[in-house]
Amino acid sequence: MVDADITIIGAGVVGLAIAEKVSGQNDSVFLVEKHPTFGQETSSRNSEVIHAGIYYTKDSLKANLCVEGKWLLYDYCRKYDVPFNNCGKLIVATSKEEIAIIEGIRQTAIRNGVDDIEVLGKEQIASLEPNIFAVKALFSPSTGIIDSHSLMKQYETNAINNGCHIVYGSEVTGISKIKEGYKITLVESGKVNYEFTSRVVINSAGLSADKVSEMVGINDDNLRILFCKGEYFRINPPKNRLIKRLVYPVPHHNMEGIGIHVTIDMGGGVKLGPDVKYLDSNIYDYKLTASKQESFYKSAKKFLPFLEFDDLSPEMAGIRPKIQKPGEPLRDFYIREESERGYPRFINLIGMESPGLTSSIAIAKYVNNLIKD
Repeated sequence: MVDADITIIGAGVVGLAIAEKVSGQNDSVFLVEKHPTFGQETSSRNSEVIHAGIYYTKDSLKANLCVEGKWLLYDYCRKYDVPFNNCGKLIVATSKEEIAIIEGIRQTAIRNGVDDIEVLGKEQIASLEPNIFAVKALFSPSTGIIDSHSLMKQYETNAINNGCHIVYGSEVTGISKIKEGYKITLVESGKVNYEFTSRVVINSAGLSADKVSEMVGINDDNLRILFCKGEYFRINPPKNRLIKRLVYPVPHHNMEGIGIHVTIDMGGGVKLGPDVKYLDSNIYDYKLTASKQESFYKSAKKFLPFLEFDDLSPEMAGIRPKIQKPGEPLRDFYIREESERGYPRFINLIGMESPGLTSSIAIAKYVNNLIKD
């Protein structure tokens, strides 16, 4: 006999969504998290955007789960009164050269099943956002923002109500395959070691997911996580009131980042970011770089003509778990049940960056379908 039927490692937004889903259908579900509470890493340091599914490669998990996930998320927010704002997003061209790029983005969106994208001219743009500059724009009405903390709290509440056992302050330090499943070693509060067994293990450890995968015996350079830091600057009042929607420039080559963009939050704040910087080592570096203010200002000034240098102040930094190296093409989510590698009922989720928040309910459904009897 094993101690647990299913164990999920990692209580970020994806791990919590999975915990809610699988605990509704299985007894003896455990969620273990090394931090004292949920969502302490990538899930609490991001733009909180509900993405439409515009940019991703056709038929990729990112495309399919994002397009499905956004509608599931909006429905969930309405059902449980999770704060959100379906504000829409403009992707703006500020030069003739960029008009062709946004047309390419529109075609990608259509291939992904995002059928509500509109091309806007100057007058239409001005009617939505009179204070920005653009010669043409794509308008995505299904993009929005969400209070991610409230969302995670609701996932947690529902999981607990389903009977899920959530163990905070406990870090997984070892996993070994046994006949009935897996033996998991935990260190509680950095001191006490204890072990338990689980029939199924779901690795949703975010920035540490590759290390957890290695613990069980999966050593694959293609699954090595690289820490990619993004910093944000806030637009100070009163100029934050000049923007009502998300405003994005055309994206970088290889989608390494989608440019310094403008996001609003549920409190009426407006921020610029994130930028993209791969860290030399996987250290949790959340330090802010005040000297970046100049580059943020110059990037945003192209489409925010009202912006002055002193309107910005450093806001926060986050880290994305990338599995593509700098300059490489966009990599898809890695979500796989690892029977082929000799680890049945061990499910890996690696490289769970954006659109992980948007896709979280759809990812939970997908993972639930991977659990084998």
